[in-house]
Amino acid sequence: MENLILYTIIAAVVGIAIGFFISKFLAKGSANSLVNKAKKNASRIIKDANKEGERIKKEKYLQAKERFIELKSEHEKVISNRERKISDIEKRVRDKEANLNKEVQKTTRLNKDLEAKEKDFDYKLEFLDKKNTEVEKTHRKQIEKLETISGLSADEAKKELVTSLKEEAKTDALAYIQNTMEEAKLTAQQDAKKIIINTIQRIGVEESVENCVSVFNLESDDVKGRIIGREGRNIRALEAATGVEIIVDDTPEAIILSCFDPVRREIARLSMHRLVTDGRIHPARIEEIVNKTTKQINQEIAEVGKRTVVELGIHGLHPELIKTIGRMKFRSSYGQNLLQHSREVAKLCGTMASELGLNPKLAKRAGLLHDIGKVPTEEAETPHAILGMQWAEKYGEKDVICNAIGAHHDEVEMKSLYAPIVQVCDAISGARPGARRQVLDSYIQRLKDLEDVAFGFTGVQKAYAIQAGRELRVMVESEKVDDATAARLSFEISQKIQTEMTYPGQVKVTVIRETRAVNIAK
Repeated sequence: MENLILYTIIAAVVGIAIGFFISKFLAKGSANSLVNKAKKNASRIIKDANKEGERIKKEKYLQAKERFIELKSEHEKVISNRERKISDIEKRVRDKEANLNKEVQKTTRLNKDLEAKEKDFDYKLEFLDKKNTEVEKTHRKQIEKLETISGLSADEAKKELVTSLKEEAKTDALAYIQNTMEEAKLTAQQDAKKIIINTIQRIGVEESVENCVSVFNLESDDVKGRIIGREGRNIRALEAATGVEIIVDDTPEAIILSCFDPVRREIARLSMHRLVTDGRIHPARIEEIVNKTTKQINQEIAEVGKRTVVELGIHGLHPELIKTIGRMKFRSSYGQNLLQHSREVAKLCGTMASELGLNPKLAKRAGLLHDIGKVPTEEAETPHAILGMQWAEKYGEKDVICNAIGAHHDEVEMKSLYAPIVQVCDAISGARPGARRQVLDSYIQRLKDLEDVAFGFTGVQKAYAIQAGRELRVMVESEKVDDATAARLSFEISQKIQTEMTYPGQVKVTVIRETRAVNIAK
């Protein structure tokens, strides 16, 4: 507003000055007219400026008034919010104060109740003390009367009572223990028989009897001359290349191959089959065919091992162990094919482990590997169970597997439940009718020799060789042999058998002493 007035005044002054200068240079008449016009213009400009100033003044006043009203409204809102919050806080304070008053009143009542109960408790405690004193006096009087009647002091009576109770408790405990043990033994035997029977019934395999000879069939006897060759050169070359004895006799259309090693015997049989089929039989051709057949047999051994572990669901075996399993196909134990025996033992172990709640895969693994010591690449004096355990350790098998292999003939201590399972399943597989065979005469003679060893000791009444010669059961006279002598007799008989006899596996010597009391009622 003030700036506008100032500008107006300046404009008027400028107009007057301009008029003055103009009037000075122009004519006097025209100068006056110009001065008058300038004055009128200045008056008009001043009026317009005053009007504009008033208008702006009013507009600014109205804006200031509106702003004041807005600020006042906002201030009132803030004040109302503060008042509302203050009222809420005051209400909460009043509520807390009321609750505290209630709690104080409640606590006061509880204190009064506790004081009343404490007084009542003190009164009852005092009453009980009096009663307890009276009971003790009465108890002492009764004890004195009992001591007078029985003639014993209280301590003596206590000792006698404790003694009688101890004896009675011992008798009851022994009877309970005996009943429990008998029940446990009966149950254990039943469960064990059930598990073994179920396992045997679920696993059945065909039995095969291995011989030391193989028969090679011919289409005609004319081929025999070609196999023998001029002056026997061909047959000598075959025997030298394979290490097998070839017997050509009067048997029609057949040649017998004899060798204790089934691998060499199989190489000779396959080689002869190829030679006869090809028709070219001469020493150079024989050596070539034998070399090819040997490589084929080695590949077949590896394939048999792989196929066996896959069929049994066994994984992660070392390649050398797989080859050893394949070589079992061409080995026998007491006339029983070793691979077939090991497969059967593996299946039996898996089934029995499942029945007992153990890991069937570990049991199968131990059963399959338990006789790997019977197929060594080189002859060794180490027992096959120990040798198999050493191989298993060498090729990274677990401790339970190694222990089961080494302990299945009790040559090392059993450290897990898998060891007795392998031992039992090995016995089951070997005990099947027809599974194993020996020469009848030597078998019967060995049993007789076992019984004769027992009869050579004083006090022996009867002796029986059982379990196919694996156990000797000796019955002694109770009048001549006591319990200590029976134990010593069992040891002496086992030592004599060990030093004087030759036998496969182990022989268990059991000495039985039976006492009988006989009376006659007349």
